[in-house]
Amino acid sequence: MADNDNRSEITAGGALFGKLKALGIDYVFANSGTDYPPIIEGLIEATQNGIDLPIPLTVPHEHVAIGMAHGYYQISGKIQSVMLHTNVGLSNAATGAINAWCDQIPMLLMSGRTPVMEGKRFGARTVPIGWGQEMFDQTALVREVTKWDYELRFPEQISDLFNRGWAIANSTPKGPVYISLPREILCEHIAPDGLDAPSRMAPVITAPEPEALRSAAEALAGAKNPLIISQRGTGSEEAFDALGEFLTDWAIPLSHYWANTLSVPLSHPMQVGASPEALLAEADVILVINSLAPWFPDKVTLCEDVKVIQLGPDPLFSRTPVRNFPADITLAGDLSNTLLALINEMKGKSRNEDTLAQRRQNISEISAANRAAAIRQGERGNGSSMTKEWVSLCLGRAIKGRKATVFHELGCPLDQLDLENHNSYFQEPHSGGLGWGLPAALGAQLADRKRLVFATIGDGSYMFANPTACHQVAEALELPVITLVLNNEEWGAVRQSVEGLYKEGLARQANEVPMTSLRPSPDFTKTAEASRAYTETVTSGDDLPAALDRAIKVATTEKRQVLLNIAIERNTMV
Repeated sequence: MADNDNRSEITAGGALFGKLKALGIDYVFANSGTDYPPIIEGLIEATQNGIDLPIPLTVPHEHVAIGMAHGYYQISGKIQSVMLHTNVGLSNAATGAINAWCDQIPMLLMSGRTPVMEGKRFGARTVPIGWGQEMFDQTALVREVTKWDYELRFPEQISDLFNRGWAIANSTPKGPVYISLPREILCEHIAPDGLDAPSRMAPVITAPEPEALRSAAEALAGAKNPLIISQRGTGSEEAFDALGEFLTDWAIPLSHYWANTLSVPLSHPMQVGASPEALLAEADVILVINSLAPWFPDKVTLCEDVKVIQLGPDPLFSRTPVRNFPADITLAGDLSNTLLALINEMKGKSRNEDTLAQRRQNISEISAANRAAAIRQGERGNGSSMTKEWVSLCLGRAIKGRKATVFHELGCPLDQLDLENHNSYFQEPHSGGLGWGLPAALGAQLADRKRLVFATIGDGSYMFANPTACHQVAEALELPVITLVLNNEEWGAVRQSVEGLYKEGLARQANEVPMTSLRPSPDFTKTAEASRAYTETVTSGDDLPAALDRAIKVATTEKRQVLLNIAIERNTMV
């Protein structure tokens, strides 16, 4: 079939970009392949026709592309798109899709599909990989970690399908969706009419039942020993501020147990740190805020009559096969709105001010003691071979008062960072797909170029991040991310997991633990220097504060990426 030369229509591969822009997409993070000719041709055509388009960014590894979309959303709150190369590109991005699914990050995920036709149609197979890349079910690579998927069948479907995918991705709970794009379909032409219109489908934003809100508020107001566990933040700056005031008003302690986002300032007098076991044992009412695993079941024995309130976009985490934490009351809805609704429901509840004052004093003392202990732990780690806690303490002091965000992946622990602000901290998703931290930091920097952004990552996580691709993107897009590689020359998390399970086992007595060594360590500064980054290797704790100051100066004045390779003692806590 000959190519349609009707200039009143445009190539479908370019038309879909116009639709993405209409849906509010700023960037398409892409790694191209042989399925891309109609996309590239269509982009040029659409540009010449004056169609408003999102910016396509070439990201030379799919894991980096999807990680950047993840981090961009975390800072901006705006869904982005990722475009990949057939099944092989999709497979490279599958780990990132798992991470996005676990973190409830919406994104429009697309990949081409190898041509169906072997000939006699424009766009049919032309090279051997057209046969080698075909699968019976390409979407199976990501179906379990996407909310919706479909394969484009006709170019006329573009507007409707992308409207639907966008609305579903942004509905409660949010998450990625996937569309497969066969090359023959992208090669066809389509009238651009309507492709510049926003979605006719509004996302579904759920809210908790009024009776459940009343029951939760009554339980919290009447509790003698309430406790809040919060892992995934508050959803908005408004809710972040409101929760801080609420904790003080009602004298309720909050624990950031395995938190991957901050819920209140770490200096808040009701913030009791990451180890809530003692308070859990005494709690009569527990509010769990969007927490996949709010405590360690084998380490905690709850009171027999404890009432547990689960709050979040999906309080039961219904797509997690086994998660049997109590849920006496469930508050399902958009995180920020639901949290604000509960706080509002508590207004006017009867209260004993003397009881609250005494509880407030007790919690403040626990909070202050835990913060002091965290600082002492950090200061003890200043030596010729540093601890992660020392690096975290130094970093927290270096960025105090700045608009900064720390992306942590087996890097700087939260307790010593002394962070104060909404969106100042993101930890790796609980799915554990390594290599997330540096790409996410790049996406965050792209979303807010005035923000000081750090990726604090272990040496193993750095290697998983496809660092050559990350540094190339950082240079190409002028993203002055500061990367701290906390280098202990081993899979520290694996070693800790062994020793945590076998507390009196052989691994604790061994000098070398099998399957954990990353020696000899590469000189990571060389990888970054290949993309003109400023680099240093820091081996002494005394030298670290000045090195951090130099790194911040380079990033803020030269707008240039930085990597510090920091020698860490082996077998430190994550």
